Amino acid sequence: MMKNEITRRNPLKLMGYDAEDILNPGDFGAITARAGVGKTAFLVQLALDKLLRNLNVLHISLGEPVEKVCLWYEEVFRNLAFDCNIKYLDPFWDAILPNRFIMTFKAESFSAERLQERLTDLTEQDIFFPRMMLIDGLLFDENTKAVLVDLKKIAKELGIGVWFSVRTHRHESPRTDSLPPVMSQVADLFDVVLQLQPEGKDIFVRALKGAPREPAGELILDPATLLVRNPVEQAVNCA
Repeated sequence: MMKNEITRRNPLKLMGYDAEDILNPGDFGAITARAGVGKTAFLVQLALDKLLRNLNVLHISLGEPVEKVCLWYEEVFRNLAFDCNIKYLDPFWDAILPNRFIMTFKAESFSAERLQERLTDLTEQDIFFPRMMLIDGLLFDENTKAVLVDLKKIAKELGIGVWFSVRTHRHESPRTDSLPPVMSQVADLFDVVLQLQPEGKDIFVRALKGAPREPAGELILDPATLLVRNPVEQAVNCA
């Protein structure tokens, strides 16, 4: 019951997408926002949905230690449970942890080749087989496209989609297709691009590319709880 209540809060389902995971094998999705707006929290919500469905998630953090990534998961998970009036979390938390694997790299030394080496160690020893991959903190610059092309090959071989956080900048105007300029050289590699856009006290969640066929209306990322919800709701009812 607890799993059903929390998985109803999958951000993609709340936005009106037909499936819990809208990326096909080899597809890329991006969460774009300025620094500190909530990209990691959004990625963690996508990951928790998979974990609660007993599917393996590989979370790759560039520049952040494992301990900090773990704190993100704990905070978002407990906020979800609190919103759904769920108690006695520890048994469920302990049950999903084996489905999560966190890798960290220094941002400047990350490469698809290094990732492939570590993935090979995991899979050839039957340690971990990911069904979703998150890459948080990849620097998007003039050298990124070559890395993404190689990462797409890895994703296709594994048969999984990959979600990225993409840091944008306040002073840059969007392109004519609404995508941030930082993605100019790599936009063709992404199937879905979601934006976290601060407006006043709210952070709106919007689809810039690959929008749902029937959008469910505007949603916000609550800065207090880090959860996606309807902006007109005073409280989320998970019943």
